[in-house]
Amino acid sequence: MPVLNRIADFHDDLVDWRHDIHRHPELAFEEHRTAALVAEKLRGFGFDEVVEGIGGTGVVGVLRQGDGPMIGLRADMDALPIVEAAEDRPHKSVHHGVMHACGHDGHTTMLLGAARYLAETRRFSGTLVFIFQPAEEGRAGARAMIEDGLFDRFPVSAVWGVHNMPGLPAGSVAVSPGPVMAAADRFTITIQGKGAHAAAPHLGRDPVVAGAALVQALQALVSRHCPPHETLVVSVTEFHAGDTFNVLPDAARLGGTVRYFDKQIGEQAIGGMKRMAEGIGAAHGVEVSVDYQYGYPPTVNTAGETEAARAVVADTFGAERVLDQAPVMFAEDFSFFLQEKPGAYGFIGNGEGSEDLGCVGLHNPRYDFNDDILTTGATFFARLAESQCPQR
Repeated sequence: MPVLNRIADFHDDLVDWRHDIHRHPELAFEEHRTAALVAEKLRGFGFDEVVEGIGGTGVVGVLRQGDGPMIGLRADMDALPIVEAAEDRPHKSVHHGVMHACGHDGHTTMLLGAARYLAETRRFSGTLVFIFQPAEEGRAGARAMIEDGLFDRFPVSAVWGVHNMPGLPAGSVAVSPGPVMAAADRFTITIQGKGAHAAAPHLGRDPVVAGAALVQALQALVSRHCPPHETLVVSVTEFHAGDTFNVLPDAARLGGTVRYFDKQIGEQAIGGMKRMAEGIGAAHGVEVSVDYQYGYPPTVNTAGETEAARAVVADTFGAERVLDQAPVMFAEDFSFFLQEKPGAYGFIGNGEGSEDLGCVGLHNPRYDFNDDILTTGATFFARLAESQCPQR
């Protein structure tokens, strides 16, 4: 069974909605216009309940139809602080320096499409909770919604979401059980030395040399402290020190990220980082402090909900459209939902082979969501809802 005919009928509406959201991107927790648009659409579809302001700018819509399970379907709404590089794009962002470079405009539109169809047809028994989430891009909007009582007020039995993926065939869906995306922690290491003239380094305590040693040493956390069959990434992405060529600075600052799937591996990396910092500090006669901040946890799909998503794709679009998803080291705050509820997060192909098919990478200033997959995503959400809450 291909895309649902009724959803195909309003494909042009989906494109219009998506382009409107794309033209008016909003950063994390600033999605006021987008949230208002979503709420207006849901009310216009005849939703039984529409709640705004959950987790800041989050919107929740509820459809009730007889007795049955309560499930959640999620889309994210926020954009990125990127200047859009597409002068010939009719729906280019009108807000300089802000653009939908990750496809959240498409995710929101796909879920709105499913909402419209399900509100019209009501071919389900149970309660459908549509979660339009703010602030996925680094600000943990999912956690904000949970802390604001999302699952207390709407105690879903499971939750699903999808993200577009450039490079995968358009309309395919990749979803696998277990870890699919990594934790994303961050660290800042401050090295306090003693400044001196660069021609007399023996009179100072050089934080640059100590920092360079620490950058090299941290890679041993991966190569020598992490079991070979496990996955760990430690990336130093910042090194700030000094202002001129002939002065040893007083201090240096390093920053970066740690990625892992297994919490125990992450804890080992944290401990190793602090021990290395202390040892190198002692060896170089400098003071080293580590500020470690936990970010998004790993995204771990549960087996039953993953199989349910795969079955929907196979039954609706064909078994050849179901792909396996190898774990990636990117992070996603849908992980907070999966810490609270069973569920699965998948990737819908945005296209491969050319820019026209949507293979420009995420967070790229020329990226755009592929309008051709809007009906595919809406159909996936709709069929998933009907399969999990079948008519009685």
